[in-house]
Amino acid sequence: MKAFGFTTATLHSDRAKPVEHGAIHKPIHNSAAFGFADVGDLVRVFQGEQAGFVYGRQGTPTTAALEEKITRMEGGIATATFGSGMGAISSTLLALLRAGDHFIASSFLFGNTTSLFETFAQMGVAVSFVDATDTAQVEAAIRPETRLVFVETIANPCTQVADLAGIGQLCEARGLVYIVDNTITSPYLFQPQSVGASLVINSLTKYIGGHGNALGGAVTETGRFDWSRYPNLYDYYKKGNPATWGITQIRKKGLRDAGATLGPEAAHHLAVGSETLALRMERICANAQRLAEFLDAHPGVSRVYYPGLAEHPQYERAKTLFKGNSGILSFELVDGRDCLDLFRKFRVVISSTNLGDNRTLAIPVAQTIYFELGQARRAELGIAESLIRVSVGIEDGDDLIADFSAALEA
Repeated sequence: MKAFGFTTATLHSDRAKPVEHGAIHKPIHNSAAFGFADVGDLVRVFQGEQAGFVYGRQGTPTTAALEEKITRMEGGIATATFGSGMGAISSTLLALLRAGDHFIASSFLFGNTTSLFETFAQMGVAVSFVDATDTAQVEAAIRPETRLVFVETIANPCTQVADLAGIGQLCEARGLVYIVDNTITSPYLFQPQSVGASLVINSLTKYIGGHGNALGGAVTETGRFDWSRYPNLYDYYKKGNPATWGITQIRKKGLRDAGATLGPEAAHHLAVGSETLALRMERICANAQRLAEFLDAHPGVSRVYYPGLAEHPQYERAKTLFKGNSGILSFELVDGRDCLDLFRKFRVVISSTNLGDNRTLAIPVAQTIYFELGQARRAELGIAESLIRVSVGIEDGDDLIADFSAALEA
């Protein structure tokens, strides 16, 4: 039987298993605890010998249904969900790393992710930040105590594209866990398991949820890594298929112990939002490409960062890897233009820090999300003082172009 396509599989994943009372969507299960008619079943669930739910902090039927959707989207074998994307990242590293370990991360990361990694460094887990667009720089940073490599697909805000395939080959050859944050591309545009990723991170708040109404994060096990080779796993979690040992420890030592729990109501919002991911991404990619080309030709704009433009340093790589170039673009104004004044002229675009919403959002980067770094550090990272990040939405393309045109001309 032919496998379902992306959207069909996502829409109908809830019904792959029996759903209460014939509901089309998995219902919201708000209970914090779950009872058992036979105490032996409770014991077996606690000991990992039987599937089931015992306490809402560790998951509910509602979060489990969402996890099944994400697993199917990413072509993985299992997923754990969390209260936010940062909760997913922090819980994963907390579960897999120990004092004295070392890991390698892209220099081009979401600001809060960089901040988190610097916190790990203060706690005895060393981190090396390298230019992940070049696999040779990743290889040069490997040490005997290196455990994993962490990269994003398309960087925020300047859209650098990591050498995802090259790093995947390197990690496989050196026996390193390869973690890819797929938030900006989403599993519709790219599946990191195709380049050998061990674990895939998604901030569900962004494109997968899509509506800006719920926080959530996920880590998906791809089945590509041999966890029997990983030194930091507890013997207690080495049960059954070795391919699931890593995600089991992340769920137990990360989700359970750290408590970055995804609530059932948020999980329901995210699950429903995910059903239209493909439709939204098609429109978002088309709008972003058109807007990037408009800005690139505008005399008031000095530079545009978007992988869909031929002058982008990783244009060919993005074209090979991704089904589309997503909806994040950034641009710099010509000298003498006040970027904050531009925001006051928008009628459609919303001044906001989020991304992946149905609505087009924009933010002045240096004055907000990179403000704490200081001007010198921003200059090192290539963050211009006039840099504006745009998260393109699903509005009518003509309206977006007209809004940017009027704001730039005002």
